[in-house]
Amino acid sequence: MNQTTGRRVALVTGGRRGIGLAVAEGLAADGFDVAITGTRDDDVAQAAVKRLAAHGIAATYVAGDVGDVGDHARVLDAVEAALGPTDVFVSNAGVAPPQRLDVLSTTPENFDYVLGVNLRGAFFLAQAVANRMLARPSETPRAIVVVSSCSAEMVSNNRLEYCISKAGLAMVVEGLAARLAGDGIAVFEVRPGIIRTDMTAGVISKYDALIEQGLVPAKRWGRPEDIAAAVRALARPDVAFSTGTVVKVDGGLTIMRL
Repeated sequence: MNQTTGRRVALVTGGRRGIGLAVAEGLAADGFDVAITGTRDDDVAQAAVKRLAAHGIAATYVAGDVGDVGDHARVLDAVEAALGPTDVFVSNAGVAPPQRLDVLSTTPENFDYVLGVNLRGAFFLAQAVANRMLARPSETPRAIVVVSSCSAEMVSNNRLEYCISKAGLAMVVEGLAARLAGDGIAVFEVRPGIIRTDMTAGVISKYDALIEQGLVPAKRWGRPEDIAAAVRALARPDVAFSTGTVVKVDGGLTIMRL
């Protein structure tokens, strides 16, 4: 909690744009002081901070690479110095493979890059946040929310390393949820489906056609605000007993159908 403002503190990785920014803005609207991270401190990052601060809360940006485990302590120290200890941590940052290669052709470089950020980096940052939470017992409700992907259960043979990283995150959530439940720290997984963001700009026409053909029962793209709504709900203290829950935000994409 921010001792100056009396507000809960949320940290959202990958919060410069897209899903991360929508999540951060939703939490700001709910009265959290918000820190966001990204790999670049640029005009986009500063514009994001201004958008968050417009909600009347304290906001800050800390540049840092989730994949650089040795840098995690500095990032968390900077967040705490600006706002205070984290009450709600949203692990959202992730990367796609540098090359979309068939499962039989992909490279160690592709694999190591994706898992280094999406799984290894995300795990150790969540671990660091959890240990800091445990070091400061608090009556303030606390939670960790991991934004993964429908790719945790759906195979894409031209980016299997990405699917592997998200499937691994699902077990990270279960492990952390089981370990932290007795300490009053809830852990959840949010699985987005096909979400329209800058990252999916190159496949809009492809998925427009697939959605039109019935791929998504809800008959539309997902929006970053859909993910934000789920995270906002999970950040509430009255859902903590549902720790370990997976919330699918995919318009019915992963429902098995005949």
